[in-house]
Amino acid sequence: MNSTLILRCSGRAVGRYVFGPVLDARLSERPYLHPVSTLGGVPVTEEMPDDHVHHLGAGVAVPDVAGANFWGGRTYVRGQGSVELDNHGAQVHQGWKLRDPDGFVEELSWRAGPDYTDELLREHRTVAATELDDVAWALDFTFSLTNTSGGDLSIGSPATNGRAGAGYGGFFWRAPKQAAAPLAFTATGEGEDAVHGRTADWLGLAGDGWTLVFAGATARTRRDPWFVRTGEYPGVGSALAWADRLPVPAGETVVRRLVTVVADGVLDRAAAAAYVRKAVGA
Repeated sequence: MNSTLILRCSGRAVGRYVFGPVLDARLSERPYLHPVSTLGGVPVTEEMPDDHVHHLGAGVAVPDVAGANFWGGRTYVRGQGSVELDNHGAQVHQGWKLRDPDGFVEELSWRAGPDYTDELLREHRTVAATELDDVAWALDFTFSLTNTSGGDLSIGSPATNGRAGAGYGGFFWRAPKQAAAPLAFTATGEGEDAVHGRTADWLGLAGDGWTLVFAGATARTRRDPWFVRTGEYPGVGSALAWADRLPVPAGETVVRRLVTVVADGVLDRAAAAAYVRKAVGA
């Protein structure tokens, strides 16, 4: 049975965090948030959809950590394409540093190899929910990945392994598929082609009755390009290794902080930017 907790914002349930999932190894077992909803109760995440069964709500997923797959599904191999490999890792819950109704601080072990005996990374994860007004709330999500493998390693993606434009991996949010594709937009661009693979301080995704606005909350996070899908499926990620592998020397730590505004209704650019300023404090 899955181990879960309920995330609340000003007393209202806005998300379920699955911290002890029981999943097939091919899905790359990892904690995730689903369902996540607006203050009005509109769901804004998807779990194990038919099109990509390894998509698990909102969380951290990386397709290549020193060759281990923490994303789920097939692995892209240069010269071979997407192939089934027995290389799936697992993010294993180790315990809580803090656990409150509106957030938590969690320790995780990223493990690979036979029976998940090899620890590659140790993660310190902080999640908090804050009400912005009666229309929107913000999910503040920080993850710190420390290389505990005993040697240098690097983080990659299908793009760094030869699949152009597929630089996904890092914080990723799978939104629900609706009758019409959602609209992705930034302060200067609109539509998947205009925003995919580009950097922007924030990126909005507006569906039927909801808007998500993703913002890098640190200067380093804002340098990561956005991975965006709207036509094939609705999803947004902040890419750790868009074009080049991200080196993580032994004992070093990679830190990223994403704040996601979760709003009822469809926001325009001005409203999205205003919410980001309020949520991030910039």
